[in-house]
Amino acid sequence: MKVGIIGAGKWGEALAFAMLEKNEVIITSRTPREWDNFRTLDEVLECEYLIITVPAQQVAKWLRENFIFSGQKILVAAKGIEASSGRFLNDIYGEYIPAENLAFLSGPSFAIEVKQKLPTALVINSESLETAGEFAALFPSFIRTYTSTDVIGAEISGAYKNVIAIAAGICDGLGLGHNAAASLIARGLVEMLRFGKAYGAQDESFLGLSGAGDLFLTASSSMSRNYRVGLGLAQGKDKETVCKEIGEVSEGIGTAYALHEIALSRGIYLPIAAEVYAILEGKSPKQSLKDLIER
Repeated sequence: MKVGIIGAGKWGEALAFAMLEKNEVIITSRTPREWDNFRTLDEVLECEYLIITVPAQQVAKWLRENFIFSGQKILVAAKGIEASSGRFLNDIYGEYIPAENLAFLSGPSFAIEVKQKLPTALVINSESLETAGEFAALFPSFIRTYTSTDVIGAEISGAYKNVIAIAAGICDGLGLGHNAAASLIARGLVEMLRFGKAYGAQDESFLGLSGAGDLFLTASSSMSRNYRVGLGLAQGKDKETVCKEIGEVSEGIGTAYALHEIALSRGIYLPIAAEVYAILEGKSPKQSLKDLIER
C-alpha cells in the first residue's frame, strides 16, 4: 500500500520507518526535510491511507486551512484534548471525516524504540472494525496490533496519561521515592477511569494497552517529554521555561488545562489533574503534594 504521513517530528519519522517494511511511504511536514520520500502536502493527501501526527492543540487550525477529504482513511497518531474548547480529537476530525474512515492509534510507544525495531504492541481504535483492520495490516512484524471500537476510551486514556506523567515527573523530581511514585500512578489510573466513565468509555481500554500500558511507560521514564516537564516543574521552573528547554510539544500541558475546565463544568472529581493544573499556574509543587495527601 501507499501510505502518506503528515508530520515529520520524531513520532512521524518513527512511523514512516515502521511502515516501510510493508508499504511505500511518503511523508510531509510544515518544515521541509532532505529525505528521499519527502513530498508536498498535496501529494501526500492523495494517498488512500493517511497517518496524521499533528499535535492536538494545532490540529483544528491545520484541518481548517489544509485538509480536503476525498475518501481517504485516516489514522490519528496524536493524543490530547484541545485546551481552548475541551474537544476530543474524534470531535475535531469528525467535522471533516466520516467516522467509518477514522481510526485512532493508542498504546505504549516511544518513537526511539520503534526506530530500533524493538517489540511494541498498539491498539487501533475505530467505530469501523474494517477500517481498524486495514490499518492493522499495514504495520510491521515487530509491532503487534490489536483493534477496538472504544474510540472515546482510547482518546481519554491517551490524553490523560500525559497529565499523570507530568505528576510522576514532579514526584520523582521532588525525590519522594518509589512508594509515592507507584501510589501516584495507581491512583492516576483510577482517576483516568473515573473520567472515562463520565463519557461512557469501556473499562477494558483503561486496564489494557491504551490505558495502563501507556500510563506505565509515560509516567516512569525520562524518555517521556511529559515526565520531563514534571521534573522541570519540581525544580521550580515555570512551564514556559520547561517547554523551551525540552524543545518538543508536551501534550500534557494543554490537556491539563482542558481537564480543569471539563472538571469544573461537569463536576468530575480529578484531584491529581487539578494539582497539575495548579502547579502549571504557579502553585508550589510541595504545597500541592501536601494538599493531595491531606485531602
